[in-house]
Amino acid sequence: MKPTLALKIGQQLSMTPQLQQAIRLLQLSTVDLQQEIQEILESNSMLEQQEPGEEFDDNNLLAEENILVNPSSQEISFKDHNHDNENTISTDDRNQVSSTDVIPEELPVDTNWDDIYQSSLPASHNDSEESDFTTYTSEGETLQTHLLWQLNVAPLTDRDKTIAINIIDCINEDGYLEESITDICEGLDASLEVEADEVEMMLHYIQQFDPVGIGARDLKECLLLQLNGLFTEHTYYQGAKELVTTWLDVLASKDYTKLMRLTKLKEEELRQVIGLVQCLNPKPGSQIESKEPEYIVPDVIVRKNNDHWIVELNQEAMPKLRVNAQYASYVQRANNSSDNQFLKNQLQEARWFIKSLQSRNETLMKVATQIVEHQRGFLEYGEEAMKPLILSEVADVVGMHESTISRVTTQKYMYTPRGIYELKYFFSSHVNTSEGGECSSTAIRAMIKKLIAAEDSKKPLSDSKLTSLLEEQGVQVARRTVAKYREALGIGSSSERKQFI
Repeated sequence: MKPTLALKIGQQLSMTPQLQQAIRLLQLSTVDLQQEIQEILESNSMLEQQEPGEEFDDNNLLAEENILVNPSSQEISFKDHNHDNENTISTDDRNQVSSTDVIPEELPVDTNWDDIYQSSLPASHNDSEESDFTTYTSEGETLQTHLLWQLNVAPLTDRDKTIAINIIDCINEDGYLEESITDICEGLDASLEVEADEVEMMLHYIQQFDPVGIGARDLKECLLLQLNGLFTEHTYYQGAKELVTTWLDVLASKDYTKLMRLTKLKEEELRQVIGLVQCLNPKPGSQIESKEPEYIVPDVIVRKNNDHWIVELNQEAMPKLRVNAQYASYVQRANNSSDNQFLKNQLQEARWFIKSLQSRNETLMKVATQIVEHQRGFLEYGEEAMKPLILSEVADVVGMHESTISRVTTQKYMYTPRGIYELKYFFSSHVNTSEGGECSSTAIRAMIKKLIAAEDSKKPLSDSKLTSLLEEQGVQVARRTVAKYREALGIGSSSERKQFI
């Protein structure tokens, strides 16, 4: 074989840099987009933000390059009692400026955005020294950090604090001590000559820290620490303490008849004692949130005005942007200097960023409007009225690809009178009904939850019984599907839900 050259003609799908940027902005959540906007405001002098209440003088603006972007300006309303939408789209004044130079509308499809515009934005939110300090300060507090903070303000000697630090290192995220007293002693510096009694004493000291019940070696000790720390004055304290100390295994088996015989308590008294024990937390360490907090800012607000459902973009979600008219006027048509070229690039980048934001807002409004129109029953009556909906249905109506709908609905949230929901929440599969219709899986889960909430705790409904009750309501679903939905709701089986008293 020998190397040869061959010329082939073919077709492949390519995207312009503008489309690449629009897709990237489309899949960002509101919080991430706000940070992206702030970063480009700092890097691009052509962009400026309109302050609340500020009005721009149209006479000082130069034409088409400057478009005021108001994400909250569009709203779509339609009547709730019929299927004929009354779409009314209103947009705030769009101030326009003209450029003194002609800038091309499109770039070649075989180029990337970064190949043409070298943005000063950071490539990613990593752990570099230039990262925003809030990425560190917003992290949740770990259990060990919480305990060490309490230890640092405690009046202890350095020797005692050394022992306490080693004990805290052996406490897991649930709040239990994983190592024995002997193992902790062996792990300490031999020069300290620490004895087991000292470690035991420091363990009892740490067990007085917040949260109550921390540092226990087993479930019984954990519950007793909480009873002794919180409920010593409770009427049923002695009964709960005896129950945890002696009959915890019987309580776990839910043999309440045997418990009444062993504790010599009447049914009502045993009910109160068990209720007190059930108020205790078997995993006290879980009270300390160690995960990074998640902030949700709704992208779309849905409200009802008389007989109309109003869909509008969040007025406070993003700042209003426009091109700075004064800087735009510095661009000279025939000047090919590096400074002028830099201004041209900044102006073009600003204009395309604004157009990408407009495209994102328009796409989000179209999808949100279709979701609200399709799920009006949910807005009126709750989860049981949720209708089945898939991405392709919305894609066909708005004339977009399913992948675009998927990007729009990911990490985008809708504020409704019933709460805040991710747009993906309104999409679900369907189950056939006995009348030939379709029922949403979300509605079925709501029906199962309602049936279980109304059941007799002494005779809970089995999955087979739930299947029969759903069938009576016209929903044909298999028993294993009911079990899957029940588990997804975090509801135990009938044997786990059964209560004898």
